Amino acid sequence: MSDSTPRIPVSTTYHGVTVTEDYRWLEDAGSEETRTWTEAQNARTSAVLERLPAYGAVRRRAEELVKAESVSWGRASYGMGFEGPQSAGSTYFVLKREPPRQQPFLVALTGLDDASDARVVVDPNAIEESGATTIDWFAPSPDGRLVAVSLSSHGTEQGTLHVFDSASGGLTDVTVPRVQGGTAGGSMAWAGDSSGYWYTRGPGAGERPDEELDFFQEVWSHALGEPLDRDRRDEPGPVADPRIVQHHLRASGDGRWTIDLAQRGDSGEWQIFARPQGAGGWWQVAEIADKCVGAVTGGEALYLLSRAGAPRGQVLRLPMTDGASVAHARCVVPVSETTIESLAATDDRLWVLDIDGGPSGMRVCDADGGSMTQVDIPPASAIESLGALDAHEVVYAVESFTRPRVWWRGPDELPPRATALRDETPFDLSSCDVRRELATSADGTRVPMTIISPRGAPRDGSAAAVLTGYGGFGISLKPRFDPTELLWLEAGGVLAVANLRGGGEYGEEWHHAGRLTAKQHVFDDFVACAGHLVESGVTSVDRLAVIGGSNGGLLICAVLTQHPEIARAFVALVPVVDMLRAELHPNGEFVSAELGTVREPEQFEAMRAYSPYHNVRDGAAYPATLLTGGESDPRVDAYHPKKMAARLQAATSGDEPILLRIEPGGHGIGRSLDEAVTSLAEVYTFIFDRLGLAGPTGS
Repeated sequence: MSDSTPRIPVSTTYHGVTVTEDYRWLEDAGSEETRTWTEAQNARTSAVLERLPAYGAVRRRAEELVKAESVSWGRASYGMGFEGPQSAGSTYFVLKREPPRQQPFLVALTGLDDASDARVVVDPNAIEESGATTIDWFAPSPDGRLVAVSLSSHGTEQGTLHVFDSASGGLTDVTVPRVQGGTAGGSMAWAGDSSGYWYTRGPGAGERPDEELDFFQEVWSHALGEPLDRDRRDEPGPVADPRIVQHHLRASGDGRWTIDLAQRGDSGEWQIFARPQGAGGWWQVAEIADKCVGAVTGGEALYLLSRAGAPRGQVLRLPMTDGASVAHARCVVPVSETTIESLAATDDRLWVLDIDGGPSGMRVCDADGGSMTQVDIPPASAIESLGALDAHEVVYAVESFTRPRVWWRGPDELPPRATALRDETPFDLSSCDVRRELATSADGTRVPMTIISPRGAPRDGSAAAVLTGYGGFGISLKPRFDPTELLWLEAGGVLAVANLRGGGEYGEEWHHAGRLTAKQHVFDDFVACAGHLVESGVTSVDRLAVIGGSNGGLLICAVLTQHPEIARAFVALVPVVDMLRAELHPNGEFVSAELGTVREPEQFEAMRAYSPYHNVRDGAAYPATLLTGGESDPRVDAYHPKKMAARLQAATSGDEPILLRIEPGGHGIGRSLDEAVTSLAEVYTFIFDRLGLAGPTGS
């Protein structure tokens, strides 16, 4: 395949260093040459994978697992936990997934203790049968009469806000474009009297130059019944970087205040603003230097999750009054040995969600931090989407690698109790063994990992294993129940999940130890975890595959170029690989606070040292590699895996396949069931074949 890919050298000089590459022409997705090349790559990948002996059985089992009759409540959101039930008036709203419907849909319930009366409010499957339309997020009006929904299509994450009548499901009021994007995201907050709302808005054509349309997110307000051209800009500020600001709007539970958590790109650095919902304007509650990374309201108070002098987090409380700032706050939950991940508050209680290396914990106390109590949850479990339902109750989801998700409600009068919203699946993972183990990284750091295996799996190096990781943006890989893992476990395979530096598993210090010029620690940690699996007899190098997506795809490709000998097969899904040009893509500017910028000499040197695309070595015998991308991906431009595939195919001296699959969709967010089946089948067919397994045995 390498002979058919033209080399057109292009050089760029950074800080006196000239870097030459051959495949920059693949960045032009619209050119006839790039389209023809991509089609040829896809055709080759299909021909290779579909001829493999395991393909038919893998695809059949993948379809059975993905499309089985099941029910799940809430939906995983990239990097943001789960979207859980919300209470409005006398109604509860929640997303429901029920295969074979391609997409989750929004339902209304009269209570959380009986889901039998679930009524469909908004169904993307009825809008587009192919599953191309998805719900990005939703927000019911306080009186429950209306629900605002952001809808996007084909993986673009470019959302338009629609307001539906919650009783009839009919559209009402105006439709607002550009409330959601794949770079800055999007949000809205209702007025307490349900008369209107604040919303995020990206610039439209003609308002800014075309190259700036993915930046400069603004906050606007809308009154129901008014035309769109009567809306007014209502900008909090001044924000630290208007070009890459991401506004996260929410209303206080009592409807008196609107809160804005404004993040500078994907930096994890936040400013917090508030305003009364009546007369008055915005004021700043916290500046970036205050290191407040979360805020919730409860009763007459605003609670801030602060990391100022407390890398694992502390909780501050301040009165929710006009002009109140972090200077008026007092600490009600001090720092401890575990990391505080998020908060929820009612009028009388504060709920604190902890994380300790991956698994979750939960504490609840009085509004002033007194009478702290540990909430019972099963060991090695994850808690997601902790949030207040109303003034006296919170809701959260609990799941583990072997137990499906169940939503719990936590009233002021403890203890919490399970709701009727529990995932129902015909598949059982309870017989699997789950172990937490530690690997030792290159600098001596102890790195935790979870190993999931069929019960009684041997530790003599004979088992096949898949290792995954992420290591970035403070995102933690927590336990999650995923029936599609049976595709691997039923065949005797072992799964390993590494909790690498760069994530949030141990707080801010753990995160910062794997970002910017310290990014190499992430790759070292992953290599150490792979080595531990081999040295402890879980698997052998020839029986090990590694896989990761997005920032995790960068991880896989960096390890591929640095240590191709650690595994038999590498799978990088929607990876960032050209670190020197990544920030030229819109989302690249947002993530440069995490990954670095070539404008800074020290960061440029660190990025050049590990940039996968620039560190492929001519003549190296690279192991089998599968790269994927999405032509509509707003987060990682498809040119990244394209350029990496071309470079590897030209460089390798071995016979192992270097395959590329470019899908028409996006980053995988909002993917339909059919798309999920195809992706799962191709990835595991590749892994089964390279590790010498015949195929799944579950059907």
